Amino acid sequence: MNLLSYHVEATQAIVTKVRFVPIEFLGWDCLTIGALGWGQIQIANSNFITVNPQYSRKTWMIELCDVLFEFYPKEITKINDRIEYFRQVREFWLAKPDD
Repeated sequence: MNLLSYHVEATQAIVTKVRFVPIEFLGWDCLTIGALGWGQIQIANSNFITVNPQYSRKTWMIELCDVLFEFYPKEITKINDRIEYFRQVREFWLAKPDD
């Protein structure tokens, strides 16, 4: 199922179909979280989109929280690794004489 259908003519995209759905109708099996700000909801693969028109906003929001409970600890680990890396880089540069 496509939410957007189009074709390209020369340098223009010609949109032939657009389907708008509330975000809570999109299944978490086709969504992912990106590390931008508080977390950015993204469609993981535009060729695979699950639309659940009867899905409740409450259920979707609880699942969003569950997804973020898994996402943020992984981000914290990545950030801690980066902090340690730049501590080492800083120490390297502190030990070098000025040019």
